[in-house]
Amino acid sequence: MQESTQGLARNPRLAEFALALGGFGIGTSEFVIMGLMNRVAGDLAVSVPQVGYAISSYALGVVVGAPLISALAARVPKRALLIVLMLVFAVGNIASAMAPGFWSFVGLRFIAGLPHGAYFGVAALVAAGAVPVDQRARAISRVMLGLTTAILIGAPLGTWAGNQFGWQIAFVGVGVIALLTAMLIRLWVPLQPFDALASPLRELSALVKQRVLVTVAIACVGCGGMFSIFSYVMPTLTQQAGMSEALGPLVLVIFGIGSIIGNLVGGRMADRNLMRAIPRILIWCAVIQGGYYFAADYVWSGLLFVGLVGTCMALAPSLQTRLMDVAGNAQTMAASLNHAAFNGANALGAWLAGLVISAGFDWSSTGPVGTGLALCGLAIFFFGKWLEKRSPEPVAAHAR
Repeated sequence: MQESTQGLARNPRLAEFALALGGFGIGTSEFVIMGLMNRVAGDLAVSVPQVGYAISSYALGVVVGAPLISALAARVPKRALLIVLMLVFAVGNIASAMAPGFWSFVGLRFIAGLPHGAYFGVAALVAAGAVPVDQRARAISRVMLGLTTAILIGAPLGTWAGNQFGWQIAFVGVGVIALLTAMLIRLWVPLQPFDALASPLRELSALVKQRVLVTVAIACVGCGGMFSIFSYVMPTLTQQAGMSEALGPLVLVIFGIGSIIGNLVGGRMADRNLMRAIPRILIWCAVIQGGYYFAADYVWSGLLFVGLVGTCMALAPSLQTRLMDVAGNAQTMAASLNHAAFNGANALGAWLAGLVISAGFDWSSTGPVGTGLALCGLAIFFFGKWLEKRSPEPVAAHAR
């Protein structure tokens, strides 16, 4: 049984603003550290590639938290769940700012990542259930605007504040946003009935569905390239292209503009033909990320390709919609798994890029890493299509 969205429809602007604000806080927390890597490394006495461990730790928190929370909270009313998730997120970020050392910082980033996937999953369900079936991907992309706007505004602002007043202020600010979000959700998002038939076992059933696993694998591998590049974009442009650190916020703004464009275009492509959109976007990712390797030798071409790499966010609404199509009754789990998979991509991309850089290759070698991952994602897509022909599973009619 799908939750009623009639309460949300009575005042969608305020409710959607509250949900988007939470996404804004989450996106700021996830991406601001890329612009503060040099600061964090200096203050905590570690190398810049080691700061990548904190990025991977947050991403792993999302990977663990999304399925775990989705299963355990299967019968929790969505508004209450969203509030609790925001409170945990607030605590994790404020505590990160107070970390006494590097490894405690890494551990606290893991805790801050736990609510991420479940929050976006529940918000996506609310949005998708409030529109006709053929507009679901665009509705999901609008929910994701909170995340992409964070890349455009929140992360650059946090980078500027962190460089001016200390990196800790960025995470404290995110904590305050999370607390405000919890309050606004309580005020503006109506209490909605929960599914009486929901259970942890039913939600966990998504984890054994062939199409779900294939889609998660596409997201986890195919999207890793975007994160391999973005995780090290600042040291790449400053140390290889010779860009001034003062342009750090501009880098995030350009990436944010690209991600917003990609998100909206990807949602429209998915609504037109979902199963054609996914491979086309993966091919685009492979080409753009390969081009970054050459463009990153120069400041302005590097900045242009940072924006183009941001358009790879077009995969998000497509894969989110696909997961909801193939998950059957395990909708909360499916919606959350997309964000777990994207953060698995974040962890994988940052880790592989760190290995390549530590091995002595140029900073821009993150580009070929991205191309390889996008092509692997494309191979997984076609492998999944081959599996479907051999062992078909029931799937929603609109997903075909």
